[in-house]
Amino acid sequence: MAAAWKRVKANKGSAGVDGLTIEQTAEHLKERWPQVRKELIAGKYQPQAVRRVEIPKPTGGMRELGIPTVMDRLIQQALLQVLQPLIDPTFSEFSYGFRPGRSAHDAVLQAQLYVQEGFQVVVDVDLEKFFDRVNHDILMDRLAKRIADKAVLRLIRLYLQAGIMAGGVVMDRSEGTPQGGPLSPLLANVLLDEVDQDLQRRGHRFARYADDCNVYVRSQKAGERVLASLRKLYAKLHLVVNEKKTEVGPVFGRKFLGYCLRRWTKGTVKIAVAPKALDTFKQRIRLITRRVGGKGMVQIAEQMREYLPGWKSYFRLAQTPQTFKDLDSWTRHRLRAIQLKHWRTGRTVYSRLRALGANHELAAQIAGGAGHWWGHSEAGLNRVLTVKYFDELGVPRLT
Repeated sequence: MAAAWKRVKANKGSAGVDGLTIEQTAEHLKERWPQVRKELIAGKYQPQAVRRVEIPKPTGGMRELGIPTVMDRLIQQALLQVLQPLIDPTFSEFSYGFRPGRSAHDAVLQAQLYVQEGFQVVVDVDLEKFFDRVNHDILMDRLAKRIADKAVLRLIRLYLQAGIMAGGVVMDRSEGTPQGGPLSPLLANVLLDEVDQDLQRRGHRFARYADDCNVYVRSQKAGERVLASLRKLYAKLHLVVNEKKTEVGPVFGRKFLGYCLRRWTKGTVKIAVAPKALDTFKQRIRLITRRVGGKGMVQIAEQMREYLPGWKSYFRLAQTPQTFKDLDSWTRHRLRAIQLKHWRTGRTVYSRLRALGANHELAAQIAGGAGHWWGHSEAGLNRVLTVKYFDELGVPRLT
């Protein structure tokens, strides 16, 4: 429980339906924990409902999360720490999501290996609202084959059945395992492992990360056959294939976990950032560098430090360095435009540029176009507002 508390505290997160923060729950536990412990051991503990929140997806639309109370996150985390070492070794080696020592990068590298070997048609399967459609009875049946302790199984079912609070009203839940609780990823892997094992028995090349599964084959016909069998496998689990987003086709350029694969010279296959991920990056930078809203350069640089290093770390597998150079250049272009906007008047722009070392002609040219920030941010301004200038402001680089 002490180890679970450390993890919950490190993960931070907001309060659940009881309104108690992590700090408030710590105080609450000092008095309440002995009673909670007795209830857990006696099988009488009743989880509270989860708080429903919606967050925007990078590709548009909203993703629904269920936020358990801090107390329930603590108990779920303790369950996870006991169950994961027992269950995880039984999973397929080609499952990479939410498993110790595995990551999305491993899945992308595995995909690259398959394609390099000649499996250049992909069955890209998308499941419709997977976390909302998990059938409790099927999941509990699969769990019972791995867990003998009935008290633990009963507690997990209670967590599955805990209601959802939205707008102050608690709604019962008969299916689904809301994203947001520590146990949900493990439960998802338990359910989907059945499909993984079938694919593996048939000798298919595949990589799965959570509910994102790609199967790699040599031909379109083979891909169509695999997709037909996958539909049947998922149907047995009461899961629905999203036909609009599921496709069989050439692998090159198709998005997988934010990356895509590109055919290179001499038959090699390289990893690149997918176009949609590049669009999402630019949307985020545009939001940070909006020329309205009153944010100063110090605040903008701080937001850049919060976003860019994480993005760079995730996409470090990309083997296309020019992409990162282009993004750096584009980002600095926007920063130069907003810097001009902050200086505003022609006289101030002129004096600021002169103070930074610009000659009279360049400073006068840019100051004379005050108001046309985007166009003038390129017109020789890079010789004044240099890369070093933004380095000193603390803006990270991708290259």
